[in-house]
Amino acid sequence: MSTLAPLLLHALRAPAATVALGEADWDLLLRQATAANLLATLGYILEEHGVLAGIPAPAREQLAWAQVLARRHRQAVRWEIRLVRQALRESGLPTILLKGAAYCAAGLPSAQGRLFSDIDILVPEERLPEAEAALMLAGWAGTHHDAYDQRYYREWMHELPPMQHTRRESMIDVHHAILPRTAAARPDSALLRAAAVAVAEDPTLRVLAPVDMVLHSAVHLFTDGEFNNGLRDLVDLQRLLAHFGGDARFWARLVPRAHELELARPLFYALRYTTMLLGTEVPAVVVAAIAPAAPPRWQLRLMDALLRRALLPRHDSCGDWFSATARGLLYLRANWLRMPPFLLARHLFHKAFLSPRKARQEAA
Repeated sequence: MSTLAPLLLHALRAPAATVALGEADWDLLLRQATAANLLATLGYILEEHGVLAGIPAPAREQLAWAQVLARRHRQAVRWEIRLVRQALRESGLPTILLKGAAYCAAGLPSAQGRLFSDIDILVPEERLPEAEAALMLAGWAGTHHDAYDQRYYREWMHELPPMQHTRRESMIDVHHAILPRTAAARPDSALLRAAAVAVAEDPTLRVLAPVDMVLHSAVHLFTDGEFNNGLRDLVDLQRLLAHFGGDARFWARLVPRAHELELARPLFYALRYTTMLLGTEVPAVVVAAIAPAAPPRWQLRLMDALLRRALLPRHDSCGDWFSATARGLLYLRANWLRMPPFLLARHLFHKAFLSPRKARQEAA
């Protein structure tokens, strides 16, 4: 089996085939799933396909334990979401959840087995001070106290510096947009907020509309330079597309909305790589509609070479000699997309030389 097509990808594409794996294959598959932060998710996928009972007992037991931890994590996230909502209630700010917290609150398949470290919310930019003050009164405190980091977040990024609760140590990211102020693309946050939908179980909570949720997941994966959870995020996209794709209106709205929000290129990549790596079925009419958003042929071949490596688990059995370089090039690409050249050069210089020197001085 090729290291660029590891066992985990085969299991995610064809869960039923895992019943034929031997114990050595299962040992490798579980280690790859752990490296990808997908162990519990794999268990849920096998359960959905009715094959969990047919796999070796030791593997089934390990997946069951991972699912127990994932369920506890989900309970903790729901409790934390309630506390965030209570903190914002006095200000009258709506609680619009993003990413993992949104999947969890809405009870989406993407939430099953998903582990994540922070809660993301979206608020109007002009009300950031109110949101920050309300959260501070409820016990969250800012991080990244360095003056440069404060300026980086508050002037150039799409969120406040991350906040951490002083007792529970839970993290929250308060966004006013889904891309940095300095990025070339500027999706209109007002459109996202206006289309947000109430959560059925708790109408005081809101999440992005289905098409916007997919587009946010795509832009997060394909413009971010960190791929530690790259395959997990690609699985998120696959499960969102499968869940929402049962409604034909979702596919009809997806590409026009991507153009409206200046996110056609990330959507192209999302559909291409969920299909290429995970076998996601996308209607031919949608593939044809998004095709004009593809990069030039040479650039697409380069992105294929980079992403087919960066999206694999960080495990010795996955990738090849070029994988570390691929992740490094994608990190540089992400920063290039986030900032204009002069600001990017200044930022990289500061992070490479000034921040480490200051840290050494403070430690001395």
